[in-house]
Amino acid sequence: MSIDVKILAQVKAEQQKPENPKAGSATLKILRRLVFLTFGAVLMAIGLEIFLVPNKIIDGGITGVSIMVSHITEIPLGIFLTLFNLPFLFIGYKQIGKTFALSTLYAVLVMSIGTYFLHPVDPLTIDPLLAAVFGGVLLGIGVGLVIRSGGSLDGTEIVAILINKKSPFSVGEIVMFINVFILGSAGFVFGWDHAMYSLIAYYLAFKLIDITIEGIDQSKSVWIISDKHKEIGDALTQRLGRGVTYLDGEGAYSGDSKKVIFVVITRLEEAKLKSIVEDWDSQAFVAIGNIHDVKGGRFKKKAIH
Repeated sequence: MSIDVKILAQVKAEQQKPENPKAGSATLKILRRLVFLTFGAVLMAIGLEIFLVPNKIIDGGITGVSIMVSHITEIPLGIFLTLFNLPFLFIGYKQIGKTFALSTLYAVLVMSIGTYFLHPVDPLTIDPLLAAVFGGVLLGIGVGLVIRSGGSLDGTEIVAILINKKSPFSVGEIVMFINVFILGSAGFVFGWDHAMYSLIAYYLAFKLIDITIEGIDQSKSVWIISDKHKEIGDALTQRLGRGVTYLDGEGAYSGDSKKVIFVVITRLEEAKLKSIVEDWDSQAFVAIGNIHDVKGGRFKKKAIH
């Protein structure tokens, strides 16, 4: 009898231990992320050095500023791409998390090194219109892949997220204002014809990012239905830094009671959220929708490290 009691106690203790789901696939997930981060950053470097920069066409954000400063100082572009993004990496670490900051740092370094090695390569075209079109497409796909992998190649969006918290403007409006100012500055540096070509490249990149990551709205609402709602909810709070709400639901066909997790996140957090849910329940129902605006309540980022 004493042996049976010990066995039952051991089984109960094992059931109460926190699970470590799919630990064996962690390495594969990291490798997959690195592959897409690398591919996206390399595409960005190709778009810059093979198409845009030789034709004096810029992109928006930190990249556009880096191109203009590099042109004025004649210092390699990659140096400014790294230096100008470093402050935003720290902000991203505080506001979004360590995984995002590390992914962004890796992607920015790959992009910067890529521009260094590609700089001596002759451009594929000297037609500014073709350069704007193909450069913008490559930039859009590259940035989209990096964002889908949980990183970023430009600090502008992080700044926009911070400004959005204390202003009536959406993140998209803030990013657009910043980029209009940067692209307008290109007229004084490269000439107004090149500034107009830059607008074409920026518009195409903007659209390709949208296509690649399937939506660029800053805020997203997420509904998750899973039998492991408590574990997933705790993981989202601890690892993502977001507060979650549990809603009562009922299956229309089965009549079974269900707990529905509701959480609002930023677009840059979407990849991490999916990874967290996948770790705990690969069969969980997850619905993600774009939100135009979020006000009131407790939609505030908790401090995570």
